[in-house]
Amino acid sequence: MSNTFSDNSQIGVVSTFSELVHTNFKGEMNALCWHRNLDGDFKEIVNKLSLKESITEVSPEDLIALQLSEKGSIAREIILNDLQLLADFGASPSLNLLKCYERDDEFDFISTDVYSFHVDRSPIATDTFLCTYHGAASDIVANSQAEQKILIPEIREKLKELHDGAEEEFEDFLKENYFDLHYQLHEDAEPINLGLGHLWRLAVDHPKQEVLPCVHRAPVENDGEYRLLLIC
Repeated sequence: MSNTFSDNSQIGVVSTFSELVHTNFKGEMNALCWHRNLDGDFKEIVNKLSLKESITEVSPEDLIALQLSEKGSIAREIILNDLQLLADFGASPSLNLLKCYERDDEFDFISTDVYSFHVDRSPIATDTFLCTYHGAASDIVANSQAEQKILIPEIREKLKELHDGAEEEFEDFLKENYFDLHYQLHEDAEPINLGLGHLWRLAVDHPKQEVLPCVHRAPVENDGEYRLLLIC
């Protein structure tokens, strides 16, 4: 797996948290991976947590309260350490137990949910951090292998039909409804799965960004299996 990431011009591979947060994105590289082979039983943690909704946020106190085996305790310490590293860096990490995200099926020609390949946008300089400890993992794809859906003629025409304002307001309409954040993969595209246990930093579309934002998506969950995901 390390070779897969290392040989990809989109991905920079680092070996410490400090490198992860201080390495600059450049050129085609808009994803950084702190590559790790984690010990510990993360499935035990998932099995002992309670899902209250489709997405349940898990606090450090929730984790600490669990009665765990030695392997489960190792996994817990890893998660708590990741949360602390990100918090000390100034991020606001969230640990989520996930059954599924909400689907956007309002239109049959475009979707704006997280299962669709998309980029993140922010008005301030920031990055997206994520790590899947258990369950299906997210995918990214090179920007050269995808196209903004709003640039595809047939989709653009349908969006114009949807827009009932003045023509000069059309671009604002696309942004306000997040249509411009979503991408269609080319037929020969080869998405990269982010795998389990690695902590990722993905480039976000913001005013000071010097590279293209990272195109990514949430995975369709495995049947009967919850995901344990750190994200901020």
